[in-house]
Amino acid sequence: MTEPHIQPVGDSALVVTFGEEISLDINRRVQALVRLVARERLAGIEECVPTYSTLLVHYDPLQWRYAQVRNWLAGQVREAESSPVEPPRRIEIPTRYDGPDLEFVARHHHLAIEDVIRIHSSGEYLVYMMGFTPGFPYLGTLDDSIATPRLETPRSHVPAGSVGIAGRQTGIYPVDSPGGWRVIGHTPRRLFDPTETPPFLLAPGNVVRFVPI
Repeated sequence: MTEPHIQPVGDSALVVTFGEEISLDINRRVQALVRLVARERLAGIEECVPTYSTLLVHYDPLQWRYAQVRNWLAGQVREAESSPVEPPRRIEIPTRYDGPDLEFVARHHHLAIEDVIRIHSSGEYLVYMMGFTPGFPYLGTLDDSIATPRLETPRSHVPAGSVGIAGRQTGIYPVDSPGGWRVIGHTPRRLFDPTETPPFLLAPGNVVRFVPI
């Protein structure tokens, strides 16, 4: 197991790096640290931003010095590394497999469209991180048999609810936006609602399954 590395990011944040690859084990370590830091609810620790293999921690420099945050966070890392794995929250996403790129994905892999749907909907996908647009989940890991490159030229408009593929990732567009992922379907579930608390349906560490409708 690689020893996590802590380093400063500007004058009011630091980053904990667990590795340099997309890995289920590495991301679980990131999520364990997120949960532990969130439970502490320390004043002056303002925000945690998890990615595939890192955790960015923002703090108030008027309340904390870098060395203090680093020493405290190093202790949190040690505790998180020995904490038990918590069962993930599981969410089903009803999906109509009717996207404009579904036929391309099938043709690219010499598969029938029904095979692409079966393979995509038979997997369980970890929400590794959120980003790009509010509530956009980066899900993995997609089966190699349908992993497909992004579009060479992104679309200027992808409707909210579109389910897409990019390499070995799959994801869901929560709002209308530009995008370069291969769109294979659409879900009626709303992933982002600013009137709700929290506003996002999904969060890092959740497990998603797509259910054909």
